[in-house]
Amino acid sequence: MQYSARMLLDVIGTRLRERRLELGLTQAGVARNAGVSPRFLVQLEGGKGNISVNRLADVCATLDLQLEQLFRGLGPGGPEKLALVGMRGAGKSTIGAMLAAQLAVPFIEIDVKVEETAGMSLSGIFEVGGSGLYRDLEHRVLVEVLAGAGPAVLATGGSVVSSVPSWKLLQEKTRTIWLQAAPKSHLERVVAQGDLRPIVGRPDALRELTEILRARDPLYAMASLTLDTDSLGIDGVVARLAALVGEAG
Repeated sequence: MQYSARMLLDVIGTRLRERRLELGLTQAGVARNAGVSPRFLVQLEGGKGNISVNRLADVCATLDLQLEQLFRGLGPGGPEKLALVGMRGAGKSTIGAMLAAQLAVPFIEIDVKVEETAGMSLSGIFEVGGSGLYRDLEHRVLVEVLAGAGPAVLATGGSVVSSVPSWKLLQEKTRTIWLQAAPKSHLERVVAQGDLRPIVGRPDALRELTEILRARDPLYAMASLTLDTDSLGIDGVVARLAALVGEAG
């Protein structure tokens, strides 16, 4: 799977923006200290700017960000697999299947593999062994899937970022894409699919979901790329990823 220059710039811009926000700095302040124009920094963070190594180093120095961190997993020889991450209702299964079909690569839904490995449903797994058993099975499946050769699109479980070894493995072996959405969107999409579990017996389900998402946001934000499914829509996300990835093979 080849990755276009556009995707590389998009990932670099996302990482620079997230680091700036993490430090609580303004674009104007960073631009001034790095010796670049505010307009140029806006373009760079938006994945639309090209930059020399020296000027990029100046921006990274201002953000106290090592170039090694900025380029982690990028370039030739990098991971061939894309891993979609995000809360339930983010659209991972739908987007993953559509993207894989468009790129003509396998689509792998990790939770389905977990059920196949365990020989029981997810609810059965949690009933028998709780989250501990699920985490063990999830990690085993990820190790097996990522050991396979060739490109693929993966849809991961919503809580995979909460498992340190599994999240680290995904970051090292795949290009991670966070499918971001507002808490209300997550809830509405799940219910629209006929899954009423998030609201049954939970009078304040939206607040609970908001708290979970708030706790996981910093972990999801560590993904290589973030796409807002609310603004782009399902088709828009698929088109954006297909354009960024380019032709498979």
